[in-house]
Amino acid sequence: MDNKEILMTANKAVTKGDNEGFLAFCTEDTNWEFVGDITLKGKAAVRKWMAENYIEPPKFDVTNLIAEKDFVTAIGKITMANGEGKTVQYEYCDVWRFRNGKMAGLRAFVIESKKSGINH
Repeated sequence: MDNKEILMTANKAVTKGDNEGFLAFCTEDTNWEFVGDITLKGKAAVRKWMAENYIEPPKFDVTNLIAEKDFVTAIGKITMANGEGKTVQYEYCDVWRFRNGKMAGLRAFVIESKKSGINH
């Protein structure tokens, strides 16, 4: 599988509630930075974050998937339940770094979608 296929396969696992299936595609030392928020260091930290934040499996709507060397950038929308169980939609841009066929790093730009009268 190329890096795009790896990311799409991993995301399919997480949307089915299979966090471990997703994590199988990550390196042990994976580093996730949510820009302006938190950084998760290592697979154990990501596992804990997923258990706390993926109350229901998230839904991804990827509009662009761009691959270059060891990087894949995914742009789209993610819908997931917040801590109160309310469904919230976010716009996101994830920049994934791959090493030896596994996801070694993530730099995520995530913004909650605000309802307005403007269609984009």
